[in-house]
Amino acid sequence: MSLTGTEPTSVWRTRRETAADRAAVHAVNATAFERADEADLVDALRTDPEAWLPDLSYVAEAPDGTVAAYALITRCHVDAGEAAALAPVAVRPEHQRGGAGSAVVRAVLEAARARGERLVLVLGHPGYYPRFGFVPASEYGIRPGFDVPSEHLMALVLDGSSAVAPGTIRYPAAFGV
Repeated sequence: MSLTGTEPTSVWRTRRETAADRAAVHAVNATAFERADEADLVDALRTDPEAWLPDLSYVAEAPDGTVAAYALITRCHVDAGEAAALAPVAVRPEHQRGGAGSAVVRAVLEAARARGERLVLVLGHPGYYPRFGFVPASEYGIRPGFDVPSEHLMALVLDGSSAVAPGTIRYPAAFGV
């Protein structure tokens, strides 16, 4: 993927996940991470009614219609306030570095914005997520409740405001942190 965020997205059709996609979503996560942990995480999040936001589970389709990439946003909290967590983001190995990941992340972030989500947090690669507008969460006084380099926890304010309550992120139990 281009570091400028200019990769072609027209070849990637993005849409909400359907029940028929579940096996393919599981496979994308398992193959992208070369283990079942992330796939199992998605399955566990599906069963948590406080975390699962069904309209924020997105896929990107390859030109042949197969699921090439996946992105999920679930409910998390910063202290007592609601926020959203972007995780996991997965791309089948044969489609990596081709724009599928960027397309599905952009689509799920736009869906989150449209549904009125205000703050999205991601624990990820600091060289990848800034292309979508993420900045270190520490700029808002948001910190993890576990040991991780601070530059890996990033925040995106979707409504353009600068007023974000500081605090400690609390992920759903399925994350195990």
